[in-house]
Amino acid sequence: MDNKKKEKIIQKSARYYTKSEREEIIKEYLTSGSSKQAIWQKYTGSVDERGHLLRWMRELGYAVNVRRKKPSIASKTFKMPRKKKLPKEDASLKQDDSFENLQLKKRVSELEKQLKDAEMKAIAFSTMVDIAEREFKIPIRKKLNTKP
Repeated sequence: MDNKKKEKIIQKSARYYTKSEREEIIKEYLTSGSSKQAIWQKYTGSVDERGHLLRWMRELGYAVNVRRKKPSIASKTFKMPRKKKLPKEDASLKQDDSFENLQLKKRVSELEKQLKDAEMKAIAFSTMVDIAEREFKIPIRKKLNTKP
């Protein structure tokens, strides 16, 4: 009886299938275990399935148990494996990092000392100019509103 049913299948385009015909095709796909392309070729005669069966399954509510071939990037379950480091490399990296950190801290402290010295020199210079202008009554600082 199955052979007669297979012979009666009329091949037509995907858009001309009724809802009941679509359900029948999907049920055959789910129960037979054959590929989507094989089922599609059987009913339409076309080799390219182009996702019609999956779309029909979603429309009719059958897509719950459909498995994807590749994990989607947006899925939360797919994670990249972490690289494993060798224990010897970790120890040497920590020593290098601590040595570099010590050098950087030393450099920062030297620069802070230089900054304090420069600020003190600027204050000393400014007070010296103020005293000289007051004592000798000579304008030493440049006026800001002068024309070139």
